[in-house]
Amino acid sequence: MISMSYDLARLPILTLLRPISDAGIALTRLDERIARSAVGEGWIERSHFADACASLWIDGELVHLEDLVLHDATRDIRTPTHELTIARDVLRTRRRIALQPPGWALSAEGLRSLRGQAATVVSDSIVATSEAERGVDDVVGRGEGEHGDDGAGPLAAEFAAIDAVLARSDAAIENAKSPNRVGSREKDPLVYDLDWDEDERLEEWRGVLRQTSDLPAVLQAIVVLDAWNSLEVLQHAPWLGRLLAASILRQAGLTTAAHLAAFNLGLKTIPIDRRRHRDREVRLLAIAHGLIAVAETGIKEHDRLALARRMMERKLEGRRTSSRLPELVELVMAKPLVSAGMVANTLDVTPQAARRIVLELGLREMTGRGRFRAWGV
Repeated sequence: MISMSYDLARLPILTLLRPISDAGIALTRLDERIARSAVGEGWIERSHFADACASLWIDGELVHLEDLVLHDATRDIRTPTHELTIARDVLRTRRRIALQPPGWALSAEGLRSLRGQAATVVSDSIVATSEAERGVDDVVGRGEGEHGDDGAGPLAAEFAAIDAVLARSDAAIENAKSPNRVGSREKDPLVYDLDWDEDERLEEWRGVLRQTSDLPAVLQAIVVLDAWNSLEVLQHAPWLGRLLAASILRQAGLTTAAHLAAFNLGLKTIPIDRRRHRDREVRLLAIAHGLIAVAETGIKEHDRLALARRMMERKLEGRRTSSRLPELVELVMAKPLVSAGMVANTLDVTPQAARRIVLELGLREMTGRGRFRAWGV
């Protein structure tokens, strides 16, 4: 057990003054550019996906952007993994926080709701993975037994995996209807450390949040995030602390209501030995430099999207009014990647026509696959 305290008496304020000032200026410049841009909404949607993938990367897992986009659009090409399920939850949590009033995520009600969502997705995804594996094993076993000829054929394992995912979805819906999602099921000792008092750790962290309320927003976000990591508040959802730190910036007005700073993307650029250094000053500086990287990366991505949009709009000149290309341009700017199915559904065309329109616009194929391809700018 760690010591349930976080010392605020000796913060290296003088060392942090310049980095937090630079981070505040850079974030404000980025936010102004996004708020006034024609590609602002598409940039925000991309930042949600990219930040969710970066969050898993920081926690030591790898989730591909195209898999997350297809999973979010229910266009999966394989059975969702445990890591992909968590990435989707990070994505949905970011969107949920962005849709709520600025102070909601840090309120008692918001923390209770977000904490319950994080606990539920961990349990559900673990159960789903085990059920899918068990379902596949059962089908394989039946195929090898005396009733193997009744066997369901080469696609039986795939159907069993689909059935397991559907069963998990039904369980998640029933759990979501329960009055208290956090306490609705007993914690499995194989998944949770029962001596880990999350309530106590969360209350300690909220104490740090209250004590730093008079600090500048950037400094408060940095300190609060370091406190979250040091106290290890939630066993299976360390990513929630980074979203809460971004909510502090949003509540202070450094980012607009729809823009939640992509903390994970910035921290991904910082070496792990600095992010997890034993010296708190090194860790705080690493987070501050990560925020600066967030703004710099965001501006570059915005400029890239704006240039891509101008180039695609040139291809629309002289087109018939019935052309579907303008709709495809809007779809491509709104999503990091699009598949033939997504294009077909949005434009109400056949998959063959969707692939033809994509080639006509000159989009780049991003997955390198021969089948189940996806395109982006």
